[in-house]
Amino acid sequence: MGVVYHAHVLDWFEAARTEALRAAGLPYRQLEESGVIMPVVEVAVRYHGSVYYDDLVDVEAAFPSVGVRVPIDYAVRRQGEGDVLISGRVTLCFVDPARGRPVAPPDAVRAALAAGAGEAG
Repeated sequence: MGVVYHAHVLDWFEAARTEALRAAGLPYRQLEESGVIMPVVEVAVRYHGSVYYDDLVDVEAAFPSVGVRVPIDYAVRRQGEGDVLISGRVTLCFVDPARGRPVAPPDAVRAALAAGAGEAG
C-alpha cells in the first residue's frame, strides 16, 4: 500500500518518550537503575492521514500531567508540514517493582516531569 505499517507508530511514540524523558533529565536507564519502572497501561492512536515509506516525520511528545499515572500526548507530522497525521496518547504508571503495585512517583521525577510538561520532540 505504500504507507507505513500502523504498529510502527508505537515504536515512534516510544522513541519520542525516551528522548523527552532524557531532555527532562530523566534517562530511562537511570530511572530503572534507581528502582523506578513505568510500564504502559493504556494506548490510543488516531490516524488522520497517511505517512508513506521514506517520509521523514517529527514526533512530538507532551506530558499534560504527572501523577501515579502519566499520560503522554503525541503528534506525528511530516517534516516541514503542519498537519498532524497521527495523534495518540500513551499512559504510563509508576509501579513498585518489588510489589508490582502502583506507587506515587518519586519527588525528583515528579518535579522533572512537571518542569518538562510541555512538548519535546
